[in-house]
Amino acid sequence: MFPAAPALASVNVIQVFTTTDLVGQVITVGLGIFSIVAWTVMFGKFSELKRLRLLNLAFEQRLRDERTLLDLPESFRTRRSIPYADVYADAVEAYWRAASILKEKGIDSGRARLEHAENGIQRAIARQTLRYESSMIFLASIVSGAPFLGLFGTVWGVMEVFTAVSMQASANLQTLAPGVSAALMTTIAGLVVAIPSVFGYNALLTKTRQLTTELENYSSALADRLELESK
Repeated sequence: MFPAAPALASVNVIQVFTTTDLVGQVITVGLGIFSIVAWTVMFGKFSELKRLRLLNLAFEQRLRDERTLLDLPESFRTRRSIPYADVYADAVEAYWRAASILKEKGIDSGRARLEHAENGIQRAIARQTLRYESSMIFLASIVSGAPFLGLFGTVWGVMEVFTAVSMQASANLQTLAPGVSAALMTTIAGLVVAIPSVFGYNALLTKTRQLTTELENYSSALADRLELESK
């Protein structure tokens, strides 16, 4: 008969955590907090981008149903929370502000009014792009920093193990294993935080680029309509 295979030892995370020194425990708890915050940011950002896209499409459809853009009611320019509405408001306000100033100077230049409207559009695009990309720096920092923080905890823990071993007359696997396991726990914690964050970051980055491209296309179409109406 063949000898029975040895049973695989299961990892007791709580026990490993309790055998970790103070530095390792602080790093592990900190990484746990980062993980909770990262998941909160990712879900919140996905929800925000989805909501903004729906609002953008609804506002764009309303503009398509209008015959003119320059003389729409004030209510169209007060919805600054909608990115497309913010671009429209900046464009129209810049257009009429330039028209008023040029009229006072006795100048009637449609090209000058359009240039001011286009400048307003570019300012709004930059502002809304920053809005789309908000919180992305935080996620990128977690993606790049969590593994290094975990590695720091592991190196620190290994140093503690070898320091303790050096004070003993002899060392074997039974004495080394608990300390090394505790040291490696911080690396595992860092990877547990970083791996979901990197997938979430890449997905959010793709979504942000999509919304930015849609914003630029909408702004170009808006500028074309304003140019046709100003002639």
